Amino acid sequence: MSSQNQTTEFILLGLTNHPSAQIPLFLLFLVMYGTTLVCNGGMIALIQLDPRLWTPMYLFISHLSLVDLCYSTTVTPKMLVHFFEERNVITFNGCLTQLFFYTALGGTEPFLLAAMGYDRYVAICLPLRYTSIMTKNTCILLASACYFWGFLNASVNTGFILRLSFCASNEIQHFFCDYPPLFKLSCTETHINRVLLFVSPFMIGMFSTIVIIISYAFIFNTILRMRSRAGMRRAFSTCSSHFTAVTLFYGTVLFMYLRPSESHSLEQDMVVSVIYTVVIAMINPLIYSLRNQDVKEAARLMVKKLFSLQYL
Repeated sequence: MSSQNQTTEFILLGLTNHPSAQIPLFLLFLVMYGTTLVCNGGMIALIQLDPRLWTPMYLFISHLSLVDLCYSTTVTPKMLVHFFEERNVITFNGCLTQLFFYTALGGTEPFLLAAMGYDRYVAICLPLRYTSIMTKNTCILLASACYFWGFLNASVNTGFILRLSFCASNEIQHFFCDYPPLFKLSCTETHINRVLLFVSPFMIGMFSTIVIIISYAFIFNTILRMRSRAGMRRAFSTCSSHFTAVTLFYGTVLFMYLRPSESHSLEQDMVVSVIYTVVIAMINPLIYSLRNQDVKEAARLMVKKLFSLQYL
């Protein structure tokens, strides 16, 4: 860290400074975070315990659930504690650690969504070659590449934070450490950081979007050439959950980071941040479970086994 850095801790101003709103917001986010833990943890457990779900598609879904669970855990528990603290303090190293992990996990998710799009392309467009293309080693390699690029992006972005000096105010107008609020506190020119923050999500988003668009172009072309209406419905059903998750993720993240800095509004930033750090992580497993018969059947059997064990 630069020798000019005088700030050793930051104060997070949080979502609101109205005392009457603290308890309702705490209860709301506690329920949402609990739902995130149960749904994502349950999804991972189902996929690990049910051999019928040991397929490439569910492997990627389990990784998506793991990323969502960890992503929300990076921000939400500390936010919940802060509702009952007068000074919501976070150390510089704690801020940097939070920044690194939510950037890494947030950067991993679009790559996972792209890998899932490719998996759906192979399943629908090349069904006879699916098992030979989407082998166990291929899936492990794809998942590993997603984590590698996500964590590499986080290393670069958080590494460049170390060039900044924070020698004035230490109050972050946010409920967690994020780049734009930190830039506002910097005594150092942040042009390089802002360009990097714009370019890296753009490159990640562009690559994953291209993969998803090309995959879906082939998928829709294949579906439209199907003669069986039942086959078309099955194919659309297979893709609809993934398409919904993609829309939610990109809609919020692109709005958050690909706007000019002059148009940033604190209120807008915090609302969108809540959506992509808390809401999406909670909704994703519901999207993949409520519309998926295999997952619902696996959940039903697991609940049945748990009740059977309870009465033994």
